[in-house]
Amino acid sequence: VIKQRSNCVVNITTGGAATMSVEERVRPAKVFAPEVASLNMGSMNFALFPMLERFKTFEHDWERPYLESSRDRIFRNTFGDIEHILRTCADTGTRFEIECYDIGHLYTLAHFVERGLVKAPFFVQSVFGILGGIGTHPEDVAHMKRTADRLFGNDYHWSVLGAGRHQLPIATQAIALGGNVRVGLEDSLWIGKGKLARSSAEQVTKVRQIIEGLGASIATPDEARQILQLKGGDKVAF
Repeated sequence: VIKQRSNCVVNITTGGAATMSVEERVRPAKVFAPEVASLNMGSMNFALFPMLERFKTFEHDWERPYLESSRDRIFRNTFGDIEHILRTCADTGTRFEIECYDIGHLYTLAHFVERGLVKAPFFVQSVFGILGGIGTHPEDVAHMKRTADRLFGNDYHWSVLGAGRHQLPIATQAIALGGNVRVGLEDSLWIGKGKLARSSAEQVTKVRQIIEGLGASIATPDEARQILQLKGGDKVAF
């Protein structure tokens, strides 16, 4: 429905959930052959349990045990898993939003680039603020970009994702460094200090104000397709 009603680029996850097998995670991207699919570059602790200290009541019975179980949950993305996803989608023309939660994930990407399984231009999404991954200090953001610049030079496009309350501060720093940004309710429920966002659209509007206030501009969907060298919305299977 989104594709039929707009010209936007639809991105389908291969991350799924930590409880899913890699075959389950890659199936939607294989079947629907989107222009872009996400691809995580490493296994990691993905800890959500600190939220139990901030929130004492929950709407659904599954929420508390789900958060508690993240103390012992590994978000699995082995070299074998990553290669399986790359090869499964190789004949669909899908390009990847390559999610890097830590510095080592950039080196994992470099490994697959050297093997010819990932082709330039790379779309690197640096993720900050997940307990188990890189932090949210400005030096963390700068270090991630410096390392990507050194490894990939002009062969990549850099974007950032700040988790939770860090979404807009991380986005602002990345914009100032010439990067791109991702916002939305998947990554943060907040629009400001102590204020819940009403929608992802509200967050997009807010970050657009920041982008334009810093003298940058928003790419149209077709400009984004050109920048990332996507195959086009007429070549997907949905």
